[in-house]
Amino acid sequence: MFLGIFAGLAGFEGTEAQFRSWVFTIAHRRLIDERRRTARRPATPTDDPKVLDRPGGDAEADAIDALGLRRVLELCATLSDDQREVVVLRVVADLTVEQVAEVVGKSPGAVKALQRRGFDALRKKLR
Repeated sequence: MFLGIFAGLAGFEGTEAQFRSWVFTIAHRRLIDERRRTARRPATPTDDPKVLDRPGGDAEADAIDALGLRRVLELCATLSDDQREVVVLRVVADLTVEQVAEVVGKSPGAVKALQRRGFDALRKKLR
């Protein structure tokens, strides 16, 4: 991931907030690539009961995979810069409202409002 960031750094133009979004976009793409790679090479089944008793699956990851990376990026592009940044930090980076507020320099209430408006906009697009 860091090599991808480093390689594209010279061509990046934007604000600090846009840089964070750009970095998380690269990280998200690398995550999707890794998940696709591991899906092509499934693990060998095991008879170990400890492994078989563990719950599996990640609903969020499955939903993102089902939509496809391109569709997710298209949908995120329809959001305002602030909404996109908050949604990416909350969903992709899995940060708390307070952590996102600190990163973007806004109050927790403003982050919640941006998140709500962003999710509402995405919900309308998906209908």
